[in-house]
Amino acid sequence: MSSPGRYHLLLVSGGRPVQHGWWTLSEVAWDKFRRWVGEYGSMPGARITLTDQDTGEVLASWPDQG
Repeated sequence: MSSPGRYHLLLVSGGRPVQHGWWTLSEVAWDKFRRWVGEYGSMPGARITLTDQDTGEVLASWPDQG
């Protein structure tokens, strides 16, 4: 069975997963991240994270925790 992809995008609202997807290419994953922020960023309690599944590193999150 093949891996679903290296880059995992997750949308959580109210502490519950709402939508997610995996992509093999970094460029596609980053494009989806930006689109999801535009499409779902106004959802109450929305949190969007892009994670590199190979390294476990969170590459981006919205809103930023900084």
